[in-house]
Amino acid sequence: MSRIPPPYRIKVVEPVPFLSAPERRAALDAAGYNPFNLRADQITVDFLSDSGTGATSTAQEAAAALGDESYAGARSWFRFRDEAAELTGYDHLLPVHQGRAAERILFTNLLKPGQICVSNTHFDTTHANVEIVGAEAVDLPCPEAADLDSHEPFKGNIDLAALEALLAGPDGERVGLVLLTITNNGLGAQPVSMANLTAARDLAHRFGKPFFLDAARFAENAWLVKQREPGYADRTPKEIATAAFQLADGCLISLKKDGLTAIGGLIGLKDPELFGRCEALLIATEGFSTYGGLAGHDLERLAVGLREVVDPSYLAARAEQTARFARMVNDAGVATIQPAGIHALYLNAGRLLPHLTPAEFPGHSLGCQMFLDGGIRSAELGSLYLGTLDEEHRLVSPAPFELVRLAIPRRVYTEEHFAYVAEVLGDIAKDPERIRGYRIVSAPPLLRHFKVRLAPR
Repeated sequence: MSRIPPPYRIKVVEPVPFLSAPERRAALDAAGYNPFNLRADQITVDFLSDSGTGATSTAQEAAAALGDESYAGARSWFRFRDEAAELTGYDHLLPVHQGRAAERILFTNLLKPGQICVSNTHFDTTHANVEIVGAEAVDLPCPEAADLDSHEPFKGNIDLAALEALLAGPDGERVGLVLLTITNNGLGAQPVSMANLTAARDLAHRFGKPFFLDAARFAENAWLVKQREPGYADRTPKEIATAAFQLADGCLISLKKDGLTAIGGLIGLKDPELFGRCEALLIATEGFSTYGGLAGHDLERLAVGLREVVDPSYLAARAEQTARFARMVNDAGVATIQPAGIHALYLNAGRLLPHLTPAEFPGHSLGCQMFLDGGIRSAELGSLYLGTLDEEHRLVSPAPFELVRLAIPRRVYTEEHFAYVAEVLGDIAKDPERIRGYRIVSAPPLLRHFKVRLAPR
């Protein structure tokens, strides 16, 4: 079939606001030209994040009514634990309220000051939590990722030659953890192949290093492996995901993505001694080890979500939805990272706005214009997020690419919403030189993109 409909129908809806152009201008000015500071009731289409922004199913809401809120040993924990154990194959599991809590607990127990955490690409909070424990985050994306237009199937891979050189070189002793993100959110939602995961695991273990997965989008990675990697076409997404988890010594997962819920996360481990250390820190900072900061109804939704997310019908429809959206945007005259992933599109703002220098933050400029023209919220992944700044907030070294991420909430928007966004982008592409650059007014030293304030140049 040329078109795959979603395997669900809409049962409950909420209103979408449509502000006037002057109202959007005033809202963005009051927000310091930072989309994170905008109110949700000022947004028409919200592509800021796919984290915790999806729609739950009737089965999830029905299960939530069974939530057991007992402080310890709740029935809801055991239902969630059994689903997570079947999916991951790990004997030792800890619930947390979201992925960054998992990062903090795991990195505190795995990394020491001065050590290196090496990855295909650390995303923002992952990078920050590595630095908070005094370690250094090193990214080794594969060379194919540098060509945004190529249709290489696994541009999320880690560079195996560079990883081996690091482990065998003078800094090899400093490496405390090898962490692969699936899919690679920082590099265009691109998947990681099973062959690359296996080879990276083998390298890490040859040099005595722990190998972990940051598996927020484990189901989407499994679906793309099934579609693109020889030898996996006849395996189910769940079987592929389980095989990936079993390659690793453990994982951390933000279940606000492929858990299909608004909150939740997980640490999965093979090592009982490491589990004991992580459990002690969890109890001290998150909650008892059978709830980890989550309510019983959250655990129930997660237990169902972990089954629903590996349904081939759901994954096929979601992947096709993103692919159609990519075609709409490309036909409108805006380039995106190829091939399309699943959870997001990445607009090539640098190519669309060549009149803006990296110091004028073209990705941020495009994102602001999308809100000004259509009430669309997005996230910049360019020099504002990744560039190096001096003490006066002036750009010292730019990001390798100037991108805008359109993160697509799960089971939320219709075809008409995507067509609307593509039309807004098409109008921008007709006269891109009207877009102005921005300058930073104030910024925090860590994770600046969340709270930075800017002004038009």
